[in-house]
Amino acid sequence: MCVLQLLDGSAVVAAGGGGSGQVTSNGSINGRDPPAETQPQNPPPQPAPNAWQVIKGVLFRILIIWAISSWFRRGPAPQDQTGPGGAPRVASRNLFPKDTLMNLHVYISEHEHFTDFNATSALFWEQHDLVYGDWTSGENSDGCYEHFAELDIPQSVQQNGSIYIHVYFTKSGFHPDPRQKALYRRLATVHMSRMINKYKRRRFQKTKNLLTGETEADPEMIKRAEDYGPVEVISHWHPNITINIVDDHTPWVKGSVPPPLDQYVKFDAVSGDYYPIIYFNDYWNLQKDYYPINESLASLPLRVSFCPLSLWRWQLYAAQSTKSPWNFLSDELYEQSDEEQDSVKVALLETNPYLLALTIIVSIVHSVFEFLAFKNDIQFWNSRQSLEGLSVRSVFFGVFQSFVVLLYILDNETNFVVQVSVFIGVLIDLWKITKVMDVRLDREHKVAGIFPRPTFKDKSTYIESSTKVYDDMAFRYLSWILFPLLGCYAVYSLLYLEHKGWYSWVLSMLYGFLLTF
Repeated sequence: MCVLQLLDGSAVVAAGGGGSGQVTSNGSINGRDPPAETQPQNPPPQPAPNAWQVIKGVLFRILIIWAISSWFRRGPAPQDQTGPGGAPRVASRNLFPKDTLMNLHVYISEHEHFTDFNATSALFWEQHDLVYGDWTSGENSDGCYEHFAELDIPQSVQQNGSIYIHVYFTKSGFHPDPRQKALYRRLATVHMSRMINKYKRRRFQKTKNLLTGETEADPEMIKRAEDYGPVEVISHWHPNITINIVDDHTPWVKGSVPPPLDQYVKFDAVSGDYYPIIYFNDYWNLQKDYYPINESLASLPLRVSFCPLSLWRWQLYAAQSTKSPWNFLSDELYEQSDEEQDSVKVALLETNPYLLALTIIVSIVHSVFEFLAFKNDIQFWNSRQSLEGLSVRSVFFGVFQSFVVLLYILDNETNFVVQVSVFIGVLIDLWKITKVMDVRLDREHKVAGIFPRPTFKDKSTYIESSTKVYDDMAFRYLSWILFPLLGCYAVYSLLYLEHKGWYSWVLSMLYGFLLTF
C-alpha cells in the first residue's frame, strides 16, 4: 500500500483515498477518510462523552431497531374470542389423547393426491402399535424408529418430475383408506403429504477468453447452457427425512393460535378439536448433500425416521422454516437464504461450543462497530466546517470505488443483504461530495435539454489552504505507479482469465485491481 504524508499530518492512500482498500465483511471496500489532525483555527469546544452516554446511546439504538423489526414482524389483529352467539369460544382438545395406540402408514407416489391404497408398491413403510407421547421405545430407547429402502423411480421422476410422501397416522384398529367403511374413521385418521424432491436452480456461467474465444468449461455443461439457457431448474434428492409427531395437548382456541404455529394446527370442522401435528423435519439436511435426479438413476435411497417432538423444539423448527413474512422476495433469494443457513448449521454441528460462542460474540461486536462506523463517518462529515488537511480527491476516489464494487456485485448476483449494504455505502459517499464541494444545478445549460447540469466548485477552505497543492501532488505521484500497474493487470486479466463479456472484464479487472492494490 502506497501512502504519501502531507505536511499537515494527513495521509492519502493509493487504493482507498484515505482508507485501507480492503474488503469488509459486507463486500464493500473500506475507503473511509481519516480525520485530519489539523482542525479549524478556533474550533468550538466539544466535551468528550462519558461511558454512560455511550452506553445510553447504544441501548437507545438497539431499542429503535427492535421496535422497527417488531413492527414488521407483527401478526394480524387478534381474533374475536367469542362465538356467533356472544359466548366465549371453547378450548379444543387433541383428537389423539396421551398414550393413544396408533399405526403409521407411509406411501410414496408421484401423485400429489393419493388414493391408491391397494397398490403394494406404493406402501413404503408400515409401523404398528406406536404409543403417542412415548419417548422410551425404539432401538435407541428414544421413541424413534426408522426404515430404509431403495425406491424404484418412474421415468417421469427421472425427467424432472415430482415425487411425494404421504403419511397417515391412525388409531389402532383403523385404516387410512376411506373406501373401507368398516375400518375408516375421520376423527381417527391424521394425514400429511409433501413433495420430497427439491427443485434447485443450476446456473451456467458462460465465460470464455475474450481474445481466443476458448473456455475450460465442460463441453456437456456448455451444451446444456445452450439448450436450457443460463438457468436450469433440476430436481434434486436427499436420502433422509424425519417424520415428527408433536407431543402436545395444549387446549388451543381456534383463531387464537399464534403464528407461525397456526399454519400447522388443523381443526376439525365438525367437532372443533384439532388433529395431532405432523411435521416433516429436514432442517439438518444440508444443501451440499442434495444430488440431481436424472435418467442415469434407476433407484433412489430413502431413509424415513419417525420420532416424537416436543412443543418448544417444534416451535424453533417452525420459526426457522417459515417464509411467509418474506413473500415479496424471489426464489433466488430463498436459495441464497438456504445456503446461508447451511453455514450456520455446519457451525453448530462441527464447531467447538466455546469457539462458537466466541465467534457469535465477535460477530455481534463487529456488527455494532460497523454500525457505529457508519454513524461516526456521517457525523464527522456533517459537522466539518473546514477542509484543511482533508483530501477532496480521495472522496471522489471513494465514490469511484463504491460504484465499482456495487456494479461488480450486481453483475455477479451477490447476496441481497450485501447489495443493500453496499448501496447504502454508495449513498453515503455521494453525500460526502456535497460536504467537500459546492454543488449547484445549472438550469441554463441542461443535459439533453431536460435535466439541469450539476456543477462542482471547490470550497474556499480547501483552496485557501495548502491542502489542495499537496492533494494534487500526492495523486499525481501515485498515478505514476498505479496507472502502469492497472495496465499490466488489465493485460494479465485479458490474457489468462475468462469473462462473460467485455463489460464483466472491465468490472472484474477494476475490482481485482482495487482489492490487490
